[in-house]
Amino acid sequence: MSDVHGSALGFVETLGMTAATLAADTMVKSANVSVVTAQRPGGGIITIIVRGDVGAVKAAVDAGAAAARTVGTVRSAHVIPRPHEDVEDLLERPPVR
Repeated sequence: MSDVHGSALGFVETLGMTAATLAADTMVKSANVSVVTAQRPGGGIITIIVRGDVGAVKAAVDAGAAAARTVGTVRSAHVIPRPHEDVEDLLERPPVR
């Protein structure tokens, strides 16, 4: 993963693959962001994580969460502007399945 300084991380957590896939698709189409990972801790919960400039990530998370709500349940949506460099270690771990 490249340097996280000056960027933001965006999270949309859903129940179910359909809502998560729609959220991810909408996020990358609505703003200049890239998907970092999809985490699947269990119980049908899927968290899509994107990265980009703060404004783009905010727009992407808003759009992704709204789209996911049309087909399923959104548990959480959040943006972390300028994450600390130690957060990068968490994102480099393999996705939980």
